Amino acid sequence: MGALDLARWQFGITTVYHFLFVPLTLGTVWFVVGFQTAWYRTRNPKYLKLTKFFGKLFLINFAMGVVTGIVQEFQFGMNWSEYSRFVGDVFGAPLAMEALLAFFLESTFLGLWIFGWDRLPKKLHLATIWAAATGTLISAFFILAANAWMQHPVGYEINPETGRAVLNDISAVLFQNTSLIAFAHTISSSFMVAGAGVAAVGAYFLMKGRQVEVFRAAAKAGAWVVLVAAVVVSITGDMDAKIMVQQQPMKMAAAEGLYETSSSAPFSVLSVGNLSGSEATHLIEVPGLLSFMATGSFDGTVEGINNIQAQYEQQYGPGNYAPYVPVSYWGFRLMIGLGMLAALYALWALWRFRGGRTPKGKAFSVVSSLIVLAPLAGISAGWIFTEMGRQPWIVFGAQKTADAVSPLVSPLEVWISLIGFTLVYAALAVVEVILLLRYIKAGAPEDVDEDPFDDAKKDADKQLYFAY
Repeated sequence: MGALDLARWQFGITTVYHFLFVPLTLGTVWFVVGFQTAWYRTRNPKYLKLTKFFGKLFLINFAMGVVTGIVQEFQFGMNWSEYSRFVGDVFGAPLAMEALLAFFLESTFLGLWIFGWDRLPKKLHLATIWAAATGTLISAFFILAANAWMQHPVGYEINPETGRAVLNDISAVLFQNTSLIAFAHTISSSFMVAGAGVAAVGAYFLMKGRQVEVFRAAAKAGAWVVLVAAVVVSITGDMDAKIMVQQQPMKMAAAEGLYETSSSAPFSVLSVGNLSGSEATHLIEVPGLLSFMATGSFDGTVEGINNIQAQYEQQYGPGNYAPYVPVSYWGFRLMIGLGMLAALYALWALWRFRGGRTPKGKAFSVVSSLIVLAPLAGISAGWIFTEMGRQPWIVFGAQKTADAVSPLVSPLEVWISLIGFTLVYAALAVVEVILLLRYIKAGAPEDVDEDPFDDAKKDADKQLYFAY
């Protein structure tokens, strides 16, 4: 493999690995917010126990997300210097805002939350975790806005002297419909991932018969979040698909293996054959569903790969403008199918909790533990589909991936960094799993100070020191 293929593999591996922690962090922090808010309002100690328990799990994921996320930015300069040169003035703006505003917000207030348990007034301490959680949303927004610009570049012009993209409208970059819908879709998907994780942990303790009252609340809350988030995911996903058809019709055609333009286009549940060729064999179809997903009408016209290819050759010159169809096709279905599976689990779990019941069987715990993989794998498949479905473009219509790679980086150098990152990430995965399992098995704290902010207690515990 050449430097281009190796650089793509490296960026894909590190990005997908990093993205495993992102949705867990984005969703879990809001469970911590919810549990601590419930404790503040009700003074029920079970919510304080859940706050401290899931707070530890959140911090582990947050730390891993930060460590693995730094590598992403380094790669732009290491393996994609031509991309950095071309889009740095535009792409760097939202990333700089993310670092200067969002990351400082979340890291500062997260530090206050960690060390302020017995030092800050309880209302102010609660505000710190709300601020930190808000920071994670702002961070996600800026990053998704930068990625949305790669999908649909707006608010820029090309400098004829340097050939670089120059930013001329930051509001267009940040608030175009592509970024807004991507943000809503990603955040709601993250809540599905975190909800499934919280439900799985709760189901484990119900099976063990440990701290049943505490973790029954967690399991039920997780199931409700998965169900509500699934509704939002389906709505925003439908909106995103219609925007995709307008801005990147080749991506939707590849997602369907649709080679010829069709009205009343069916949605294929299963296809076989050579999807990289000139046609696909659809075995199971839902008539008109693709047209409805793409246009809002069951009779709408959806362009096919061959027709769009001909258009792009006239517009951009000779070349292959279709992505690798099997990845797009199956990535799209895994994203939808696994999300639906998680939603069905949420309905089943809530049925088991009906009328004050507490499911304690091993089957409930096993199913809950396995179902965690469904939304996590689904959101990862969706991310892979989003990025690989854009190929051969790195910036749609403006720069191809083959033109973005660093010209002076050799295949050997990329091999070295690829192997190095993979080994380091494998070690980090072991550390992550060990830490999570250790803290999960330990359970929520049995004894908690029901009012750790009591000034009288703090004054009584203080010791006098003399210094000069």
